[in-house]
Amino acid sequence: MSDHRPIPRDTGLDQTLALAREGYEFIGNRCERLSTDIFETRLLMRPAICMRGTAAAEIFYAGDRFTRVGAMPLTVLRLLQDVGSVQLLDGAPHRRRKGMFMAIGKPQEAARLAAFFAYEWSRSLERWDGADRIVLFDELGPMLTRAVTGWAGVPLDEGEVHQRTRELSEMVEATGSVGPRNWRALLLRRRTERWARGIIERTRSGDIEASRESALGMIAAHRDLDGKLLDPKTAAVELLNVLRPVVAVARFIVFAAKALHEHPGARRRIASGDRQYLDHFVQEVRRLSPFFPFIGGRVRRPFEWKGYAFPKGTWVILDLYGTNRDPRSWKDPTAFRPERFAEAPNAFEFVPQGGGDAAVTHRCPGEEITIRLMKTSVRLLLDAMRYEVPGQDLSVDLSRFPALPKSGFVMAWPRRIPRAVEAPSQATAASVV
Repeated sequence: MSDHRPIPRDTGLDQTLALAREGYEFIGNRCERLSTDIFETRLLMRPAICMRGTAAAEIFYAGDRFTRVGAMPLTVLRLLQDVGSVQLLDGAPHRRRKGMFMAIGKPQEAARLAAFFAYEWSRSLERWDGADRIVLFDELGPMLTRAVTGWAGVPLDEGEVHQRTRELSEMVEATGSVGPRNWRALLLRRRTERWARGIIERTRSGDIEASRESALGMIAAHRDLDGKLLDPKTAAVELLNVLRPVVAVARFIVFAAKALHEHPGARRRIASGDRQYLDHFVQEVRRLSPFFPFIGGRVRRPFEWKGYAFPKGTWVILDLYGTNRDPRSWKDPTAFRPERFAEAPNAFEFVPQGGGDAAVTHRCPGEEITIRLMKTSVRLLLDAMRYEVPGQDLSVDLSRFPALPKSGFVMAWPRRIPRAVEAPSQATAASVV
C-alpha cells in the first residue's frame, strides 16, 4: 500500500474541450474548485498533472526534474520549437546550447535590437502621419521583422518582408488552433525553415558575411558538446527561435499600449521621465498580460513533492498565467499596480516567460530583449507621436491562445513629433531607453 498522498482528481473522462472553452483560466478554475494547487486530469486523452503557484514553479524549473521531450502536442512543438531545438535538450547539452542564446540576448545586444526597432518605428511614423487610423498590432509585425533581421545579420529584401512576417507571426497565431489553420501554419513553417536553412548554408559558404557577434554568425558557427557544427536543419530551427519570439513581442507591446490608455496616472508618471517607474510598468504589463498560458514537462526521474508521487514519464503542466496572479504572492493580484515591482519578486513567483535562472533552466533567454523592446515602445508612444484612442473593443478573450485585445489597439490620427532617429548599423550599441 502506497504511503503517498492521493493527488486530487478532476472529474470527467477528458477535459480537452473544457480547456478550449476556459483557456488561460482552465487550471486556476479547477484549483479553486478543488481547493488545491495540484490536480490530475486528462487532456488529449492523456493523463496529466496540473500545478500552479510559486512552490510548483520552483519544483518544475529547478533541479533538472523535467524534460520538454514529449511534453507538447506535436502540432504545437513543430510550430514553436521543432525537433532539435534547445528546448528539447537537457543537462549539459542544454546548458551548452543555452549559453549561445544567452550571448545572443545579452543586455547590450537587447539595446542594439531596440535601436533597430526605434528606427523602424520612426520610418513607420512618416507613413502613419495624417492617416485616419491604424491598428497597432498589424503594424508591429513588419516593423519587428525588419528590426530583428537587420539586428541578427539576416539579409531580407523589402519584397520579402510581408512573406516572412506572415510566416513568423503565424507560427505563434496558430498554436492554439486545430484543423486547416494549423495545417496551413505548419506548411508556412516548412517554407520558413527552408529559407532559414539557405541562410545558414550561405553564411557558412561565405556568400553571406555575418559578424561573429551577430545572432546569425553565432548560430552558424556554434558547436555543441561534441565539437561539431549544428547540422543545417537544426541551425535553421535555432535561427527561427531567435526571429520568431521577437515578432511575438508585438502582443506585449499592444498590452502595454492598452495599459497606457487605461491608466492615465501611469502614463503621466512615465511621461515625466520616471525611468524606474517605466521599468515597473513594463513588468506589471508582463505579469498581467495573457501570454504563455502554461508550460509542459515530463518527469525525467521519479521524485516526491509534498507527499505526492511523480513517476518517471508523468506529464506535468505548470500554470504560468495563474502563478503570476497567485494571491499568496501578489496582493490584489488582478489590480494594475506597477509600484509592486519596487521590491523585486523571486525567480519562481514571476514567471511570464518561465522561472529560475535563465542560464541553466528552461526559462526564456530573451526576457531582456522583451523588456527592452517594450520600454522602447512605451517611450515612442509617449515621446515620438500623438494619437487618439477611438471607441473600440479592447476586451480580451481568454479562451484564445495566444490572447490579444480584440481590436488590436486602434489609434486614430497618429501624428509624428519630429525626432531624428539614425539608421542603426551592425556596430550600433547605443541604448534607446
